[in-house]
Amino acid sequence: MSDDTEVEDLIRYDVLAQEALRGVVRKVLQEVARTGLPGDHHFYITFDTTFQGVRLSTRMKEKYPLEMTIVVQHQFWDLEANDNGFSIGLSFDNIPESLLIPFAAVTGFFDPSVQFGLQFEVDEQGGSVAANVEAIEQTKMGALPAPSQDEVAQEGDGTEDDQADASTAEVVSLDAFRKK
Repeated sequence: MSDDTEVEDLIRYDVLAQEALRGVVRKVLQEVARTGLPGDHHFYITFDTTFQGVRLSTRMKEKYPLEMTIVVQHQFWDLEANDNGFSIGLSFDNIPESLLIPFAAVTGFFDPSVQFGLQFEVDEQGGSVAANVEAIEQTKMGALPAPSQDEVAQEGDGTEDDQADASTAEVVSLDAFRKK
């Protein structure tokens, strides 16, 4: 075999690596759902708002038609995470919102307290995406109770300023590991 011949990756290491790294995000959110945020940890989570299975209010879809970054820090409620996605209550401009996000829709995760970040590609053609959407539809995570008045003020409310902060964070890209 010559050096000019590209070998087809039948194992799809790129897909396996992304699934494994999404497992880190899943494990972290499941733990935070059980025990709360430890120490100074907090997260910027960016996701594709057009991804099948993402549930946002019409107002939020209009404000963030393609991508959105949320901040999970001081004020959030009803965080639930299963193997396929998570739901969370947050306040945006003092309006409580419930979000449902499949892990397959997540494009970035950053914890600035320890300078840890991951970046993902969203592939809507893979079989795992359909499985994620189907599993999320079968869960009870679609409806979250309304927050109390104390929970309405959210620091890091997903505004453009918050997104700018997240975009300046150092993020590990899987592209750096790929052969072009």
